[in-house]
Amino acid sequence: MQNPLAKAHGSGSAQEGTHHWWMQRLSSVLLLPLVAWLIYAGVTLAGADYGTATAFIAQPLNSGIAILLALTVFYHAKLGLQVVVEDYVHTPWLEVGMHLLIKLFALLGALVTFLAILRITLGG
Repeated sequence: MQNPLAKAHGSGSAQEGTHHWWMQRLSSVLLLPLVAWLIYAGVTLAGADYGTATAFIAQPLNSGIAILLALTVFYHAKLGLQVVVEDYVHTPWLEVGMHLLIKLFALLGALVTFLAILRITLGG
């Protein structure tokens, strides 16, 4: 005779929920100073022409912060949308498809934003 608990031991959670939760919290904390910088940039550049705005973004510190902001926003959004799909989509093929689309759009959005900032920084 074997206790049914012995069969169930080790068959539970994939142990990924805690990591996901911590990454979402960490990215939100990282977004606080980055959004403060974005507000500062918006106030500084209010009424500025295109040349002034591109010169501001072309500065190494500002372009680095802008890239970090974009990457963090897309990562945080991906994590949040993943939770929404897991909680509210119960059709397996649709859930997998939506997860793939979320990852694709987050990757494409981050890549396009990174390339745009890099182009401005390099004077293109």
